[in-house]
Amino acid sequence: MDTRYRLHYAPDNASLVIRLVLEEMRLPYDTVLVDRARNQQASSAYLALNPNGLIPVLETPQGPVFETAAILLWLTDTHKQMAPAADNPDRAAFLKWLFFASNTLHADMRILFYADKYIDAVQSETLREGIRPRLRHHLKLLESVAEGAPEWFRADAPSALTYYIACMMRWMALYPTGSDHSWFQLADTPHLQHILMNLETRPATRAAIAAEGLGVTPFTSPTYANPPEGSAI
Repeated sequence: MDTRYRLHYAPDNASLVIRLVLEEMRLPYDTVLVDRARNQQASSAYLALNPNGLIPVLETPQGPVFETAAILLWLTDTHKQMAPAADNPDRAAFLKWLFFASNTLHADMRILFYADKYIDAVQSETLREGIRPRLRHHLKLLESVAEGAPEWFRADAPSALTYYIACMMRWMALYPTGSDHSWFQLADTPHLQHILMNLETRPATRAAIAAEGLGVTPFTSPTYANPPEGSAI
């Protein structure tokens, strides 16, 4: 492929998922840092790419694509990699869990991380306390999927969904900064833990570690990105 994609990213944001998939597919791409410390995601130039002002955006020959799941699905369909094909019997299962990850798990994580955007600051911790059991339930469901070892949810031949879940589990262990994370225990989901351990040895993950300063075990024992521009999702 001659076309180089352009990924607008911030370290340890949802753009990390896209970087990992681009690396796993071995596709050429350039990166543009969206400096959240300077609120660049609200600049007129960035809003022209994504009017929602959220990260990531992937510039493609068909124009800018935003929303993590949309970018993943566009990449997998365009390059026929990391997802069951449209005529594959596993396609429906892959899609339902991809959109569960995006519309349910990721959405509930945003409530945990940014509770004060949904409710006043006094009650925000109450909201966080209420969302944590939901997240544990979501992980329990995904653990059952991983136990069944479908072709599209493995570490030895990861799908786009595999990396998406790995990143979200990383963020659960780290964010919000300074909060109690004892509710999240990786050992509670041993099949997911096995997937995360194996992903850490893949060249795509090693490339992302080098690019974003994620530490040697970014999924199983994560540390904050260094340098720390931005924050999770």
